[in-house]
Amino acid sequence: MNIRILLFIAISFTPSLLNAQSSAFKRGQALVTQESYQAAIAEYNKVSPGEGEWYARAIYNIGVCHYELWQTEEAITFYTRAIELKQGNYARASFALGVALEDQGRPTEARAAYEQASNRQFGPATYRLGLLEAQAGEFEKAAALFKEAASHPGKHAPASHNNYGVMLVQLGFFKEAEKEFDTALKASKGRLSEAAHNLNLCHSLTSRVFSSGWLYSRLRLSS
Repeated sequence: MNIRILLFIAISFTPSLLNAQSSAFKRGQALVTQESYQAAIAEYNKVSPGEGEWYARAIYNIGVCHYELWQTEEAITFYTRAIELKQGNYARASFALGVALEDQGRPTEARAAYEQASNRQFGPATYRLGLLEAQAGEFEKAAALFKEAASHPGKHAPASHNNYGVMLVQLGFFKEAEKEFDTALKASKGRLSEAAHNLNLCHSLTSRVFSSGWLYSRLRLSS
């Protein structure tokens, strides 16, 4: 799953909200589509604190621009500011903060950021929490998180089904796992290579006796 494509805000508002939208914010968005991130930052910086919601969104988008420019520490600073402006109720920013903190090798802080986003029913954050639990060998916790993430629509859903299947194999539920791999492959329209590999492996082992640990070691998690 490509994390970067989840970070920018996809704007789809009613005409009245579009009319209220900051002109500087609009120019920033246009520059982002051209990947002119430094110029976009300059425009977002023109959004004033008095513009309320647009100011918080501008601060978040400045963070994303810094992240795209590989300026991760600056991104963390702006994500944190955006979250504070929304009094902790900014799931996308909390998720982005978690991604940046993971990049910096700060998993404990990343987990806290993902949990804040997950509490707002933000599927990609729940998915990342599942990965952290799987990496720690907490397979039951990871399974529950991947299952929850899969219940929320979005680009993370196919990978969530695949990873839930991998956890089910580790827990000994082979038939249920195979169904998850099949769901992941269909949801991705055949494009999720890990799900295709895992499903083919399960089919090839139908008549063989194997342990959950042996099969788990040959399955592929989506990252």
